[in-house]
Formats: sequence, C-alpha cells, structure tokens
Amino acid sequence: MRVLVVEDEQLLADAVATGLRREAMAVDVVYDGAAALERIGVNDYDVVVLDRDLPRVHGDDVCRRIVELGMPTRVLMLTASGDVSDRVEGLEIGADDYLPKPFAFSELTARVRALGRRTSMPLPPVLERAGIKLDPNRREVFRDGKEVQLAPKEFAVLEVLMRSEGAVVSAEQLLEKAWDENTDPFTNVVRVTVMTLRRKLGEPPVIVTVPGSGYRI
Repeated sequence: MRVLVVEDEQLLADAVATGLRREAMAVDVVYDGAAALERIGVNDYDVVVLDRDLPRVHGDDVCRRIVELGMPTRVLMLTASGDVSDRVEGLEIGADDYLPKPFAFSELTARVRALGRRTSMPLPPVLERAGIKLDPNRREVFRDGKEVQLAPKEFAVLEVLMRSEGAVVSAEQLLEKAWDENTDPFTNVVRVTVMTLRRKLGEPPVIVTVPGSGYRI
C-alpha cells in the first residue's frame, strides 16, 4: 500500500511515517499543502493522511483537488479539533474518514488499512492463494498452516502479489506499491526481495517469474 503523510508538525509526521513503514506500507512524507499537491500529481497513492491546518495550501484545498481530479485515492483527514461540526465539514469537502488529534496509532493504522481496501476491488480481510494465508491486520503469513516470518518489505511485496489474484505484477508496479519515492528505481531491490521471499515461502515455489513482464502467484 502506498501512503502519503501530509503534516506540518515534522516530528509527528516522521513518527507516523516510521510506524506505517513498520506495518509494511510504502510511505512518503511532506510538510505543507503545496508539496502535497506536487506529490499527488506525480505518484499514485492509495491513502493520503492529511492534516487539515497546513501552511502554503490548506488541507481542505488539497482534499478538494484530489476529489476534482477523480482520483481513487482515499483521504484520512487529521485535525486538532474533534467537534462534530468540524468532522461533518471535513467529510463534506470530500474526506473519506476523519481522525481528531491526539489519536492512538493503532486506530490510525486500522483506518488507513480500511481505506486502502476501498481503493480496489473488495477483497476478504484475510487473503488466501496457493496454500498461502496472509492477514494484513495481524501482519501474519502462513503457508500450509505453518507461520512464515517476513521482513516488512517482503510482507508488502507478498501482499501486492496476493491482491493481484493471479495477474502479473511488474517490477515497476511492485516498486511503486511497496517502496517510497526515495528508492532508486534502477536498483535490483525488487528482484532481490522477491528472491528472498520465494526462499522463505519454501518449496514448491509459488511466485512465478514471467520473463519480460513481472511476477505472479
């Protein structure tokens, strides 16, 4: 899942991003509304975690722009005010969910994951294919009933492949969904991660390499 965190309190923004990365999400971070508009014009995000009171361009205007563009991106709006009128106003602007500060990180993560599921075709909370069972909420993976321990990036790549339901996923698509914008697109990080993931999942191999196209399960 690709997430953009937009928050002018840099310590909070960086802490949220670090936490979401530990949950196997690819996260980019910006600290003002103008930078957010630049990012959404370049990258495809599943979810934008958007502070409302932003410098340069207000968070409300960022949200309106996402709606105007007809993007499938879901918006989780953050604000220091938890008044009902503020929540209603944020949702009317086009936000998909609303979370007042201060918030529990576990709730933020659950809401981001719930919104992420709404950017694509509905899928069950637990993904199952080829003897693999992946639970995004619990961060657990089992193959034939045996738990498999994966690093966050390995988990993220497997989740993308599982959600594709047998379709081929290119290396570029994996890079876009599982890594943030600071990753060098010319590295072999995708190939190495897939190799490690394939080894951890064991025999017989379930990740198939489609020459010149990508990978599928």
